[in-house]
Amino acid sequence: MNIYRFCVKSKKDLHFQMPKNEELLKQAHVLGFKTVKEISTENLYFVRGNLSNEEKKTLADFLFCDELYEYSQTADFKIEEKNNLFHIETALKPGVTDSSSREALRAVKELGIRGVEEITSGKAYDIYGELTEAEIEKLAKNLLCNDVIEQYKIGFVEPSWAHEHDGKNGPNTSVETIDIASMSDEELLALSNERRAALDIHEMRAIREYYKEEKRPCTDAEFEMIAQTWSEHCVHKTFKAKIDIDGASLNDEQKKAYPDLCVNSIIKTYIKKATDDINAPWVLSSFVDNAGIIEFDDKYEVSFKAETHNHPSAIEPFGGANTGVGGVIRDVMGVSARPFAVTDVLCFGHPDTPAENVPKGILHPKRIISGVIEGVKDYGNKMGIPTVNGSVHYHEAYASNPLVYCGCAGIAPRGKHRTTPSAGDHIVSLGGKTGRDGLRGATFSSMVMDASTGDVAGSSVQIGEPIIQKKVGEVLIDARDQGLYSAITDCGAGGYSSAVGEMASTLGCDVDLARIPVKYQGLAPWELWLSEAQERMVIAVPHEKLETLQKLCDANDVELTDLGRFTGDAVLKVRFGEKEIINLSCGFLHSGPPQRKLKAAPPKEGKTLIKYPEYKEPDLNEALKAVVNHHAVNSKEDIVRLYDHEVQGGTILRPYDGPEGNVPQDAAVIKPAETEGKKAVAISNALNPRQGLLDPYAAAASAIDEAVRNAVAAGADPEKTAILDNFCLGDPNRPETMWALIEMARSCYDTALVFKTPFISGKDSFNNEYLTSEGERVSIPPSLLISAMGIVPDIGKVPGSDFKKEGSAIYLMGKPQFSFGGSVFAELFGIPQGESGEVPPFKKEAAELYKKLHSNIMKGLVLSCHDLSEGGLAAALYEMCLSGIGAELSSDFHTKLGASKIASLFGETTGCLLVEVKEENRSAFEKEMAGSAIYEIGKTGGNAGLKL
Repeated sequence: MNIYRFCVKSKKDLHFQMPKNEELLKQAHVLGFKTVKEISTENLYFVRGNLSNEEKKTLADFLFCDELYEYSQTADFKIEEKNNLFHIETALKPGVTDSSSREALRAVKELGIRGVEEITSGKAYDIYGELTEAEIEKLAKNLLCNDVIEQYKIGFVEPSWAHEHDGKNGPNTSVETIDIASMSDEELLALSNERRAALDIHEMRAIREYYKEEKRPCTDAEFEMIAQTWSEHCVHKTFKAKIDIDGASLNDEQKKAYPDLCVNSIIKTYIKKATDDINAPWVLSSFVDNAGIIEFDDKYEVSFKAETHNHPSAIEPFGGANTGVGGVIRDVMGVSARPFAVTDVLCFGHPDTPAENVPKGILHPKRIISGVIEGVKDYGNKMGIPTVNGSVHYHEAYASNPLVYCGCAGIAPRGKHRTTPSAGDHIVSLGGKTGRDGLRGATFSSMVMDASTGDVAGSSVQIGEPIIQKKVGEVLIDARDQGLYSAITDCGAGGYSSAVGEMASTLGCDVDLARIPVKYQGLAPWELWLSEAQERMVIAVPHEKLETLQKLCDANDVELTDLGRFTGDAVLKVRFGEKEIINLSCGFLHSGPPQRKLKAAPPKEGKTLIKYPEYKEPDLNEALKAVVNHHAVNSKEDIVRLYDHEVQGGTILRPYDGPEGNVPQDAAVIKPAETEGKKAVAISNALNPRQGLLDPYAAAASAIDEAVRNAVAAGADPEKTAILDNFCLGDPNRPETMWALIEMARSCYDTALVFKTPFISGKDSFNNEYLTSEGERVSIPPSLLISAMGIVPDIGKVPGSDFKKEGSAIYLMGKPQFSFGGSVFAELFGIPQGESGEVPPFKKEAAELYKKLHSNIMKGLVLSCHDLSEGGLAAALYEMCLSGIGAELSSDFHTKLGASKIASLFGETTGCLLVEVKEENRSAFEKEMAGSAIYEIGKTGGNAGLKL
């Protein structure tokens, strides 16, 4: 069988790869390769089969390239010989998903070319510059090739065909047994470490006791399933733990907050309790399904979920972010909804970090940033789902532990989501094939990273195929409407082990692994069961409806696999043909892990968490320029413009809007296509890691306040707004980490009750730490993302944050309490003498203020509205002026606000917004706001200038 090679190049003066080449050149310079003058990129395709000359020409000129701006060369071309020119090629490693090649193979068949067996792709790079052989190797490893999923060669690379790495000897049915019942404690811990199970000694002892009672050894598949089911990622052990608090280290106020010096289950004590105590009738589902669900109107419900994909994104940024988006989309599909919006909140190390300061085994922040952004773009855009809301944050600790929060919102007819399988129902898998990608991802996410992480955890990274998932989603909508399934869930962390295991948690099941379609032969049974290969959904299908579902899948080119049945005996049985692989009690599996016992204590007095420069008062113009160019405030358009936020045609308020489409908005507003009338959905977020370092309680309150404030500013009803919590912290075994967590959680309860905003879903991610070769632990700041979803009653009244009219009055709503703790200004210039260095406190009166603001918006009294957050009043005004209409503050504005000019402009506060009101509506607006703090501080006018 022949192997044909096609190299696709850009024509001169039509270099569509130019932006990518320029970005690669910039990254090469950041990594220290200053002598590199130019980098050019080419696409490679390898085809195995027998082709005629005419067929080769068809592939070269029609399929693989666009003749308008590209041309293709075949295998007989030579590398151009020039001084200081290096040719490097990369190709995917065996078994890595290659979606472009899969689509190419499908296209080849549609073209009627029958002699092609397989296609794989790669990249070629020409590097111009004075480099040594060692430097070019280093450049290849650190910039051009991610060795988790790729191989490279200086010169021509050879393709590795997916099915060859395991041989061609058919299925692998081998099962390893582990005599866990006879192991000592030391041997138990060694087993946990060896298999990357992330189980502690108490959990390992519980497993040992189970097998002592069973009087048999444990199979490798059973152990892997228990580890996955009991992982932090899947069972949220830290949030359910009993946490003892060190009373000796508490002050009097803290002792009042924790009178028992104990928190027994954070989720029950704070998060879920807030939702239960608020008891909002419009919350239809919370904390019991793949996503939270609220009422949209009498016909429809909307769902919302946010997840993190942190560790995978650190070692393979594109795949980590790509499948993070894909996974959260499946969560929404898993509540029988159609996804209509995606969000992304990204936390990175500083892009200008010197290469020598990047921890060993970690990619440079620039590579992580570009890979993550490309991954988010790739999945949402290809699935036809708009990416409408998000934010980007930078901190040095994120260099080794980037955070990738991915969210998704969906819509479904009310009453159509079925959640209860029955004994006898078929266990049906829809979608992608199974491979080694994603193995042990659930347990990997429960571990601290170090220099070896990329080497030992490479298989924990999944690679997505959004086109397959799009087709699965379309099938599921039809299946939902026809009532073809009785329960549904997605294959996420843990693969079939998690999806089937959870659905069968009370019923039990009988599954045959031999039926699973694979990407290549050779996967061991436990790998088939635990693989986190993407684009798979699991549904429970009554026997009489299986044939109809099969026809529906055939019509939509979606693979359906009948894995087995739910049994009703509460035993989880998995076999390969007739060979038993797993036989576990559902009771042990799902209620077996012992409750964790953890300790919490506040950080020691005097510990400096943020170092500020010594204060020297800046010129106001200088200060404004510096603040609006700070990474927390400056424009993120270079990222946002890569995402499609218009697809589906329902986006009312975009990430950047206004006359020129350049004014940053507080929230997105989307009207799902199914709905009638004027209602829509507002989606917003809030996260401030600088505040989390200083005061976790105040930071959490500030995040909830800001997320709600952002949604209300875009027209959402604060009394119909729900929130999500996503906690990311370091090692939960450290008392300081647990102190930050319980303080944030306590604040979540207190603040949610003030706003009456129920939590409907959440997720936690721990062990976001990096262990250096010197033994130092680098932990991320306590990072709590709050996402809000609110119902907008009338899309015609959505104000947006761009100034609309000259001569309007500008009001500050809310009583400000300016502070510089964790502020942008303090990071740049230090804390002004006599000003507060604390995190801005939460003000309970904000809840009533936001209700009045919403009423004014719905009455048409508010032309534009923008919240005060990072950068303070000056930054908010600057952003509103980007509309092309300027603003001038009154000379005594700061006196009205009861603060110095510097504090009024650049101090940060909770509970405040800027609103624009027509001159003729001032009296009506002020009458509506009677009893609340509002301050008229200036007027709009001028050519986009801001006069302070």
